[in-house]
Amino acid sequence: MSDPISNMLTAIRNAQAVRHPTVSLSFSNLKYEIAKILEKEGLVENVEKKGKKIKRSIEITLKYEGESPHNRPAISGLKMISKPGQRIYLPVKKIKRVRGGYGITIISTPKGLMTNKEAKRQKIGGEVICEIW
Repeated sequence: MSDPISNMLTAIRNAQAVRHPTVSLSFSNLKYEIAKILEKEGLVENVEKKGKKIKRSIEITLKYEGESPHNRPAISGLKMISKPGQRIYLPVKKIKRVRGGYGITIISTPKGLMTNKEAKRQKIGGEVICEIW
């Protein structure tokens, strides 16, 4: 059994390691929402739905900082927290900052996917999907 979210994070990590401009993933609403959060937070350039019906995919344009040969990826680390074999749920009081506020945690709440900052602002907890910094 494979975890589609961890596959998505690994695809992004691998594409940035070899400086690919884009990464293409099979479509799911959860992966698309995670990608949209990354775009909103400024960690990727662009997120697009491609294709129709069964052949749908997500194309993520990666973001790099610095000059062309020495550019650094905007995302320096991705870590799955909740896994299929061990789900991690946190109440709002236990949601912490990531890397001293430089990173984000993506949390699945009853009101949809959101970052740790939004969840604290709305005072709701949920399942901690991943951390990105």
